[in-house]
Amino acid sequence: MTSSELWTRATADRYDAEEAENSSATALGPALAFLTELAGDGRALEFAIGTGRVGIPLRERGVPVVGIELSEHMAAVLRRKADEDTLPVTIGDMATTVVPGGFTLVYLVYNTISNLLTQDEQVDCFRNAARHLEPGGRFVIELLVPPLRFLPPGRTVVPFDVSERHLGFDTVDLVEQMLVSHHFTRDGDDGRYRRADSRHRYAWPAELDLMARIAGLELERRVADWDGAPFTQDSAKHISVWRKPT
Repeated sequence: MTSSELWTRATADRYDAEEAENSSATALGPALAFLTELAGDGRALEFAIGTGRVGIPLRERGVPVVGIELSEHMAAVLRRKADEDTLPVTIGDMATTVVPGGFTLVYLVYNTISNLLTQDEQVDCFRNAARHLEPGGRFVIELLVPPLRFLPPGRTVVPFDVSERHLGFDTVDLVEQMLVSHHFTRDGDDGRYRRADSRHRYAWPAELDLMARIAGLELERRVADWDGAPFTQDSAKHISVWRKPT
């Protein structure tokens, strides 16, 4: 078992509703097109497939998808939407769990590599991706750029969402390279808020490139979003593609 925190049944049951905006055809379209092109005629493996937010519509585009998921509760929600024959899912962690066969694409979206809370485990995740890839196959990660440039001197808190129904801010440990996301979400209309916290190990793009080299992968492309905008010093996140040499 890795250091990733487990999603509870309650969190899994409300995940799709809370991520409805990010799960729309408009929001997912560029990501699905990006991943479909990289998969080509081969199979895709999604690390931390969750409730199938990306994996199910990618399968509907004709890409055979296999998933690995740590939380049985998240996988149970996925299973209500797609059976095992349509989208096989193995319960396990993304750093060490191995599934049969080779893949032209392994992908890990929505900042999920940061759920692995140690550098060693993140390196193992790259190694696990390389283990599953066929020669010439690609490993894709979507990850936020650490928000450290928004920190005034001596401060460790960065707000990222202040809206009517949600307050979100990150607290950062600069020494341990850890980030905790704090969420206060309005429950109903009676003024009550539900609190949730999650821990993450942040990593810079250059550190990920070194992890990839350790795993025998080569950086092929880095862009700022799924539409392929150039990655710059002002980019809030990156989509990085590493290739397994032939």
